[in-house]
Amino acid sequence: MSFRDIFADTRPFRVPAFKRLWLGNVATVLGAQLTVVAVPVQIYQLTGSSAYVGLTGVFGLVPLVIFGLYGGSIADAFDKRIVLIVTTIGLIATTAGFWVLTMMGNTNIWLLLGNFALQQAFFAVNQPTRTAILRRLLPVDQLAAGTSLNMLLMQTGAIVGPLLAGVLIPLIGFGWLYFLDVVSIVPTLWAVWALPAMKPVGEVMKAGFASVVDGLKYLTGQPVLMMVMLLDLIAMVFGMPRALYPEIAEVDFGGGAEGTMMLSLLYSSIAIGAVLGGVFSGWVSRISRQGVAVYWCIIAWGVAVSLAGVAILMSPGRVTYWAWLVVIMMIFGGMADMFSSAVRNAILQQSAAEHVQGRIQGVWIVVVVGGPRLADVLHGWLAGPWGAGWTTLWGGVAVVALTFLCMICVPSFWRYRRPHPTVEETDPSR
Repeated sequence: MSFRDIFADTRPFRVPAFKRLWLGNVATVLGAQLTVVAVPVQIYQLTGSSAYVGLTGVFGLVPLVIFGLYGGSIADAFDKRIVLIVTTIGLIATTAGFWVLTMMGNTNIWLLLGNFALQQAFFAVNQPTRTAILRRLLPVDQLAAGTSLNMLLMQTGAIVGPLLAGVLIPLIGFGWLYFLDVVSIVPTLWAVWALPAMKPVGEVMKAGFASVVDGLKYLTGQPVLMMVMLLDLIAMVFGMPRALYPEIAEVDFGGGAEGTMMLSLLYSSIAIGAVLGGVFSGWVSRISRQGVAVYWCIIAWGVAVSLAGVAILMSPGRVTYWAWLVVIMMIFGGMADMFSSAVRNAILQQSAAEHVQGRIQGVWIVVVVGGPRLADVLHGWLAGPWGAGWTTLWGGVAVVALTFLCMICVPSFWRYRRPHPTVEETDPSR
């Protein structure tokens, strides 16, 4: 491997459709993060209640679960280009809804929450479809690279977007912030409109409950796909300590100004690691033993979380080098998680049959969204009797132990290799 091979594999940019989508998404990702910050802040300013802000989690999660599954069946039953056009227009319309409501002086938070739920429903159909089309756009050996580039963009937006929102809210207010998000989605609509037709292939079922059930039956009969889902749940449910960050900053790092600074670093640490992972992801698209790579990346994530737990336990109650070790470990964990996610996404796209790609991606978005939320509940409950340090430590240990158990019980995933592309699959112009 040359020095150049260490950095992100940019071959997917040679495919015009992928390049248009990626560049169009630059503005869209930043704009979406503006709304992610603006909605809870606006609700808090209207109500003065964190309980009402917490409702955004419920109003966002329920449509994501329902329409993530149903949206996958829609993606498999219709031309994926048309589905993306309709749902992107839906995202523009619902974001414009925030703008209109705010400019009209609305103070009814239920209208805001209802519009937010509708927006998440469009997102839940759009996202599985957007992921499913990668298999139609890129050669098999570039799927991991394409996923890495997309994740690099998303995680960069997750860092820059909230910072930008924090600066703009006092300057221009919520209304014009939402307007900027509306404008930011237009480049993505243009890129989606320019896609070629992507009509269903293979066995086509009518979108609906029966199609969802059929997709779940297919999934349960595919050990490799099931392992991808299970390993993600193990990594997130047991190893994601974000619900403990406020307690860690206040109790273990002493609170005050230094504690607030560490809280910000904790919340951004995984995203920083994911961005660094994206920059140095060249090896991801070149590795053939993808099952082995996933296992070791998740173990690295678990070890990083465990060491962060040790550092929390060793902290004297103020910001010292132990506090910085926690941040460094979470950055390292973010890199490992990014590598693992990129390879797992590639495995899903390679291994699932074309006619169920949308439904598999629909299940995947439910797993990706639901895992961290289950982690919030589990970690928050255990932190009461155990404390933040021991909860973080044993969570990381559980990730490592359960991953090794999967290695023993499902050796077929350890042996999984990236399939060799056919002549047609190596032609980006197809």
